[in-house]
Amino acid sequence: MYSLLLVMAGGAIGSGARFLTGQATLAAFGPGWPSGTLTVNLVGSLLMGLLAGILARTGMGGEAWGLLLGTGMLGGFTTFSAFALDTVNMAQRGDGVAALSYVLVSVIGGLVALFAGMMVVRAVSGTGA
Repeated sequence: MYSLLLVMAGGAIGSGARFLTGQATLAAFGPGWPSGTLTVNLVGSLLMGLLAGILARTGMGGEAWGLLLGTGMLGGFTTFSAFALDTVNMAQRGDGVAALSYVLVSVIGGLVALFAGMMVVRAVSGTGA
């Protein structure tokens, strides 16, 4: 039951942050490109890399922190279903180039962001591992 509460609490925070990020990017960039979904997925990947690196190197809190911050908060913050819907909507509007670009930027950018997060932890911790 404690694990479920950790995931739910983190999910509430992550979902709220996702909503606010979506509103901010919509105001900044308009509705023409799914900038909110892209932003949360790339930032979420970076944060997941940082979290994974920190937990692996410090063992800090172990499972509880992983559940609260990883499964809960970052699970609520990032969204694969919205990514899929945005991609299909672009393709159905006849904008296949934008849809393909979005997929490539999201997937490659997410991997690069996650790796960057892990490398930041490695650099800060001073270990070569």
